[in-house]
Amino acid sequence: MIALLKGLIEEVGDGWAVIDVSGVGYLVFCSSRTLGRLGIGEAASIHIETHVREDHIHLYGFLETNEREWFKLLTTVQGVGAKVGLAILSVLSGDELTHAIAAGDKAQVGRANGVGPKLAGRIVTELKDKVAKMALGPAAAPKGVKVAGSTDVAVGGDNTRDAVSALVNLGYSPTDALTAVSHAAGKMDEDADVSALIKGGLAELGPKEFGR
Repeated sequence: MIALLKGLIEEVGDGWAVIDVSGVGYLVFCSSRTLGRLGIGEAASIHIETHVREDHIHLYGFLETNEREWFKLLTTVQGVGAKVGLAILSVLSGDELTHAIAAGDKAQVGRANGVGPKLAGRIVTELKDKVAKMALGPAAAPKGVKVAGSTDVAVGGDNTRDAVSALVNLGYSPTDALTAVSHAAGKMDEDADVSALIKGGLAELGPKEFGR
């Protein structure tokens, strides 16, 4: 099973690249986000997800392990194949996916080619709890799901994780906490600190919890 390719970029096309590794050219399918960072003739180290089927072996390539892990997570959703997974990663970064899923923003997810309203809703619904628990780190992650770390799915920035953790410690569920913090973060500057995110999250949760 191929997990990593190091070589020179021989060709780049629509949705694919050819990587020359010691004279052997490997066809690798990539998101446009990854392809945009590849230059013909340049050296590259590509993380690979290998799919083996009865009629083919396909290689999917990613410059960052975070993008590969998001690809693996997205393709656990029924109806999200490799092509759709790459399409989603072509229009949304990991952080953008985190906030879109947490906020239930089907329109954001639906920006990707091949993702209609029904599938976007399924992605948001099926991944919402997983993403929320991943935001809290290894102790809260469901069995078999990787969390933020050196080679895992990165879920939001440190401030987001700290704010979510604080709300969970106050008794809110991981899903409600991440949803509230994501909504609050969308109304603030990108460099909002933990305190501001906590206050904003509590403001989002207040009407729901106390009926105001």
